[in-house]
Amino acid sequence: MRFIKWLAVLAPAAAGLVLDILIARGIPDIPILYMRADLGIFLFLAGVVLTVLCVGATIFSDWSERRLETQAHNLHVEANDERRRFLSRLDHELKNPLTAIRAGLANISEDTTAPARQEALSSVEAQALRLSRLSADLRKLAELETRPVERVPVDLAAMLEEAFTLAQDSPEAADRHLNLTLPRAPWPLPKISGDQDLLFLAVHNLLDNAIKFTRSGDTIEIRALEDGSKVLVEVADTGPGIADEDIPHVWEELYRGQGARGVPGSGLGLALVRAIAERHNGEVGLRSRAGQGTVFTLKLPVG
Repeated sequence: MRFIKWLAVLAPAAAGLVLDILIARGIPDIPILYMRADLGIFLFLAGVVLTVLCVGATIFSDWSERRLETQAHNLHVEANDERRRFLSRLDHELKNPLTAIRAGLANISEDTTAPARQEALSSVEAQALRLSRLSADLRKLAELETRPVERVPVDLAAMLEEAFTLAQDSPEAADRHLNLTLPRAPWPLPKISGDQDLLFLAVHNLLDNAIKFTRSGDTIEIRALEDGSKVLVEVADTGPGIADEDIPHVWEELYRGQGARGVPGSGLGLALVRAIAERHNGEVGLRSRAGQGTVFTLKLPVG
């Protein structure tokens, strides 16, 4: 295929050379001969110029093809690596509760005392609930890729107040200081266009994440403001912060950083937040300082 391409590239120069030879040899030696000979040289030079242009275009085309092939290969390798990481994390997330369930069932026997049997059953029930939540979150994440996103006007301020009230009422937040800051003047937050249930899930996951990774007496703040053509929602906390090496990975599915060990959860909460933001043409981000706290951001376009 490349041989044929280069033959086509060299064709103009070859054609110009052939015409030059025919004109130079096939015309009698008369005064007009020189004019016709000059015409032949002109045709030859024109063929050379066209060949040079074709060579340049061919080199550029080959370079572009190689570049696209390299990019496609890199994307393929990256996708495979991401898939392997996901499966490895999923295996880890499934292995722990399944091992606990097997151990709990093994501890239940006819000669087991009633309190010990009840404790084993409670452990099995807790791990089964953990698997159920993991399965539900995986299903939500998969549905987000194909599910059509509803586009209706959403009162973001009212939704944040509802999520804030729900977080306040949770037993885990009883010893945290929760604050909500919404703009009132000179105008309130504008409405956005989107799926209210999905957007509520995103905010709820950010709040739930802040509650899980803070300690007694810590402060959690929800802030929202209008930023040009977008609305910025921030969930900030005074928790332990996130290690620098974990920050690039916290939005990945099933990723569990150093500070997440021993903390209950599916490892899919932030991945769902990112997927919901992307389906609404928005974006997510975070800032964190070890020992001081973390700020998660959700930026959505005004609709």
